[in-house]
Amino acid sequence: CLQQKQRFSIQSIVKPLLLLQALIDNGEDYVRARVGVEATGKPFDAINAGDQRLESENLNPMVNMGAIVMTTLIKGDSYKERFDRLLDLTRKLANNPDIDVDEEVYLSEKATGNKNRALAFLMRSCGLLDDDVEEVLDCYFRACSIRVDCRDLARIAFVLSNKGRDFMGNELFPARYAHYVNAVMLTCGMYDGAGDFAVTVGVPAKSGVGGGIMAVVPGRMGIGIYSPALNKKGNSIAGLRILRRLSLI
Repeated sequence: CLQQKQRFSIQSIVKPLLLLQALIDNGEDYVRARVGVEATGKPFDAINAGDQRLESENLNPMVNMGAIVMTTLIKGDSYKERFDRLLDLTRKLANNPDIDVDEEVYLSEKATGNKNRALAFLMRSCGLLDDDVEEVLDCYFRACSIRVDCRDLARIAFVLSNKGRDFMGNELFPARYAHYVNAVMLTCGMYDGAGDFAVTVGVPAKSGVGGGIMAVVPGRMGIGIYSPALNKKGNSIAGLRILRRLSLI
């Protein structure tokens, strides 16, 4: 871990957790019917500007539109309850009950997240989103503002690498869901740099514009990195270098 004690907002690294919670709550077939798995080849916040109607298969859980849909698939009587369940899952996987929300980041996201509002209303107009847009986005903005350190990311990634089991061998979720999440991270997790990352590093990973990267080495380890300088695709520059060096060992 780089800067292992520094806490930062999880940002897009929450997307594998949103996917995992949706799988736990609904099963694979239902989730697959709502959000596809193919890489878009576009930036994470891209608006589909084509002439064809936007379909669920055009999304994946690692881009903003797909992650917003994932938020609606979490079970709960309110979006507060849905967020609380996601936060509980994050704490359990990281074995850290002190994980919380960076309120300053959350309020900033909520005040300035107009492109995500545009994405949500676009999906609503295409029949991909039924719930109140502001309620959905409030939950999504809170999710992106969950505060972690790179040790938390490493522990979460370890569970994904260990087929859903923690350090003690306890099953936290089915192995098939770990396979599903890891597969989507491998093909879509590093924004529109996922293809290059796959051939240079070759492990499932998810980055966030907060400067973090969570990487999964199946059957071996989880890796958490924090270094906030980003490249033009929104990935940690130092984090990419570290992972490329580790892949050669």
